[in-house]
Amino acid sequence: MPRVIRARDVNAALASGGYEPSEYDPDYGWDPGYRAVQAGRRQVNVFHDGPGETTGLEQYTAELGAAGYHVVADQMPGGGRRRLHITRP
Repeated sequence: MPRVIRARDVNAALASGGYEPSEYDPDYGWDPGYRAVQAGRRQVNVFHDGPGETTGLEQYTAELGAAGYHVVADQMPGGGRRRLHITRP
């Protein structure tokens, strides 16, 4: 059974890899970066905001996989944004 995971732990893993979280500027939109969102007790979703979504998600997949997380890439229902499902093995 998967274990409990917290978005703050995923944030810390990505930050330790040198990645910056995204920030929203109402005048310019999203600055490139990651955003980790709690999606239940056993799952965190990671998005890349701003340009370079594909490259960003690939880099986050490698970083989080090396940190021991189980990472599955998918897309939100209805053709929505791409994201990563992060769980603990």
